[in-house]
Amino acid sequence: MTDLTEQFSAYSRWRGQTGDAVTRLRAWLARNDVGDVQSDLRLQYLLERLHDDKLTVAFVAEFSRGKSELINAIFFGDHGDRILPSSAGRTTMCPTELQWSKGATPELRLLPIRSRARQAPVSELKRYREAWTIVALEAVDASSLQAALARVGETERVEADEAESLGFAVDASGDEGIKPGADGMVEIPRWRHAVIQFPHPLLEQGLVVLDTPGLNAIGAEPELTLSMLPNAHAVLFILAADTGVTQSDLAVWRNYVQGSATRQRGRLVVLNKIDGLWDGLRDEARIEAELGRQVESVADTLGIERGAVFPVSAQKGLVARIQGDAELLERSRIPALERALSDDLLPTKQDIVREDTLAETREVAARTRALLEGRLSGLCEQLQELTDLRGKNQSVLEYMMRKIRTEKEEFEQGLQKYYAVRSVFSNLTNSLLAHMGLDALRDETRRTREAMLESTFTRGLREAMEGYFHNLRTNLQRSSAEISEISRMLETMYKRFSVEHGLKLSPPESFSTMRYEAELDRLEAIFNRQINTALTLVTTEKHALTQKFFETVAMQARRTFEIANQDVEQWLRAVMSPLDTQVREYQIQLKRRLESVKRIHEATDTLENRVEELKQGEEAVRTLIAELDGLEAGIAAALGVPAQVAEQRGGLRAAA
Repeated sequence: MTDLTEQFSAYSRWRGQTGDAVTRLRAWLARNDVGDVQSDLRLQYLLERLHDDKLTVAFVAEFSRGKSELINAIFFGDHGDRILPSSAGRTTMCPTELQWSKGATPELRLLPIRSRARQAPVSELKRYREAWTIVALEAVDASSLQAALARVGETERVEADEAESLGFAVDASGDEGIKPGADGMVEIPRWRHAVIQFPHPLLEQGLVVLDTPGLNAIGAEPELTLSMLPNAHAVLFILAADTGVTQSDLAVWRNYVQGSATRQRGRLVVLNKIDGLWDGLRDEARIEAELGRQVESVADTLGIERGAVFPVSAQKGLVARIQGDAELLERSRIPALERALSDDLLPTKQDIVREDTLAETREVAARTRALLEGRLSGLCEQLQELTDLRGKNQSVLEYMMRKIRTEKEEFEQGLQKYYAVRSVFSNLTNSLLAHMGLDALRDETRRTREAMLESTFTRGLREAMEGYFHNLRTNLQRSSAEISEISRMLETMYKRFSVEHGLKLSPPESFSTMRYEAELDRLEAIFNRQINTALTLVTTEKHALTQKFFETVAMQARRTFEIANQDVEQWLRAVMSPLDTQVREYQIQLKRRLESVKRIHEATDTLENRVEELKQGEEAVRTLIAELDGLEAGIAAALGVPAQVAEQRGGLRAAA
């Protein structure tokens, strides 16, 4: 077992232990009837995320860089042979995902290239099994996997017009697209996307390996460049030591890997085929010096740190793994790359999961604790009232009843303000969703499409597309202003009920649209690089450009707004839930206090019994609070966070 496999296994165990701790909290809330629907849903979604958590490692390169061989060497050396096809020329003609989920069936799924005519993204088509060509894997040995995966490299020859209609750039010189053959025909991939499912130790633990095609094919699948690669947890960009950084390598790096950042965490450069230097004529010192020069040249050309470039021999690494040759494996430098991959990938992913889990559970626990402390405060107050009544006459009992009724009337007056706030909250929510909602997005998309199709000149097309981004960003900014107004209004109401009626309420949770604005900025940067260029605008027919814009950028913008809608709707439910819960709890406590005094007024011998009941109730609530503390400590321990750090983080979020 490699160090990488061991670290993935450790991460998988950590995730499972965290899920068990969250499950215990959720079950405890339900068993003791101290949760609410919103809290239960939040914990349910959290558990689903923990269970379905995936780690995606993408491999990007031009053809003949040894990309598939590198995947074989890192992940599949224990199969005793190559799994992914690795030979001279192009072997991966479409994006290929290797994955496994519990209960899945070993199979290869191939999406026909002509599915692009349906104008549906791959993520959408994954829902429809009938859209794919399915190849069952009767066995999961090396030969069966090799035969199945060989189909990923299948191609077909079509007319240039058809190739362009399917999204492929065609160029007579071959510099800016696929070069036609002597007969004018163009060779294109037979498949648009491939998914292979088979049980493997790393895949079973949530690893997804994404193998990508070269420059001409990678640019033809917008979802790959707009979503899959940017969202991958690690991207390995592979170069060949015998070619260095070619112009096409540089184009792939700048357009699809680097983006706008000079050094992104999880982005590693691999300089493959260093065994070409092992020619028997150079000694180790000369080989090291040559490698140092190549690494420095690659780092300077790509504008990255030298430490982000890893020279390896994938082929020798695979042979070493198969033959059990430790010395050759070390010389291939594959272990050094694996260590860097695990050091870069797993801690970052673990931090994200840790912060997400800690945030969700702390907020649910804080809400539950506030409820229990409010209940405890009410019990203590009732207990004090009844203790003070010992030996008192009927007039004192009548006074106490009047006092509680007065409190009830004052609270009911406060409820009128509460209901008024609920009404304003509803109106602001409707206004917020009018700007951020999908109806507004559909209207903007329709207007932009009409403007593009009605445009006569390039300038009109550009203004329509740029206006699309401007208007979406404006909608988010308006939404942000309404979110701020909702927050201020609720904060005022929270304070009022805390001061006037002693409710245990922390300031409402904040919400920001910055992440969605940042995603729009990222999409606009890609749009400016790939679509909003003078060459593309002049050489692309208007209807084709319109279709490309809406199949790529607008589709991704829609996903961003779908996520934003889900998040803001959850926030709107969560931000009112504590106040709703505390109001109901306070009403119940007032009712119980009044009933207690009434019963004692009618029969004074029930006083001692009621005092004893309250003492038992008080002790039960204190026990629940202690159990909640223990559950929180258990989650912190599972996450590897000291309890006091968890407390501090929870306090900081509450203060925010």
